[in-house]
Amino acid sequence: MNIERLKEIREDKDLLQKDIAKILDITQVQYSRYETGVRVIPIYHLIKLASFYNTSVDYLLGLTDERKPYPKSILSKK
Repeated sequence: MNIERLKEIREDKDLLQKDIAKILDITQVQYSRYETGVRVIPIYHLIKLASFYNTSVDYLLGLTDERKPYPKSILSKK
């Protein structure tokens, strides 16, 4: 799966792959493989990226064009 939004949102913030790799505590090569779809990005990295970019996982995956994050779940407030 090629997640084009990962590259788009990263470039919108003027960040390099190595910057995002550092946030995820992985190598730049591994992050590059996420952007190109060579490797499937783990859900915990998607969640971390969505939080970092202040958006939803659905937006990163291209399932919605709504950039703002969803409201917090009542379950996460416990």
